[in-house]
Amino acid sequence: MNVPDNPVDHRHAALLVASVATVGSLYLSVGMGLVPCDLCWYQRILMYPLVLVLGIGIVRGDTVRSYVLPFSVGGLATAAYHVYLQRTPATTGACTGETPCEVVLYEFYGFSIPEMSLTAFGIITVLFLLPTVLRNR
Repeated sequence: MNVPDNPVDHRHAALLVASVATVGSLYLSVGMGLVPCDLCWYQRILMYPLVLVLGIGIVRGDTVRSYVLPFSVGGLATAAYHVYLQRTPATTGACTGETPCEVVLYEFYGFSIPEMSLTAFGIITVLFLLPTVLRNR
């Protein structure tokens, strides 16, 4: 197992973000009883595995970049589309479930659930792309 020179790196920060997002989404549905819409489910499907992938990557000393980015970029795109649907109510979304994607179910300090998801996926994506950008300078 390779121990990095700096014990706190981007993987740790990404794990923290993914863990908070996962626990938060579970609290919103289980604790508060909010029913996730279809796009919320897709975002969960892309966020939850990140906790495992990042945790295992940290323990094994792997970079996990090639595993994390497909999930985070896919989640970023899904969340961005979801935010678009909520901000432009005249559009109809791809939701077919009991909860419409266009409806804002909950806000935390003015941020809707998809906006929080967009932020989390954005932070994780930047954390994994930034080292590459800085290395190539």
